[in-house]
Amino acid sequence: MFGSNLWAQAYTPKVDVVKFDWYEKLIQLNNDTTYVVNFWATWCMPCVAELPYFEQLQQHYQTQKVKVYLVSLDFIKNKDQKLIPFLTKQKIKSEVVLFNEPDYNAWIDKINPAWSGALPATVIFNTKCKQHTFFENETTFKILDSITSNYISK
Repeated sequence: MFGSNLWAQAYTPKVDVVKFDWYEKLIQLNNDTTYVVNFWATWCMPCVAELPYFEQLQQHYQTQKVKVYLVSLDFIKNKDQKLIPFLTKQKIKSEVVLFNEPDYNAWIDKINPAWSGALPATVIFNTKCKQHTFFENETTFKILDSITSNYISK
């Protein structure tokens, strides 16, 4: 029993609560890192289905300048009761942040004017090579890998 508790603690993720300016600062970084930012929620079944692909991508590029962020749009009040236990159970190792921006209309167009607000949605960008991709649908590892590898090879 003691060992299993230690194992569970090792996989308890840290989730920072952030505002939209977190994303604004991220997209203004002038470096050669490729960022993969996935907007998702625990209540979104297509979002949950694709999470393993983001984990696989993070693992695949762990020695390269690629950073995966999973931006949860779950309710703040559900952070400790739903989000953290979900991440722990799924053994999510990518960095997760929880957006505390309940007025979606105030920031969705700033992510991408074409975004209807549906989930999942993903942004992949590299400011140094001036590459930016946005898509609003469920994805696969093959698609994520294809875009990411193209960005880091420039």
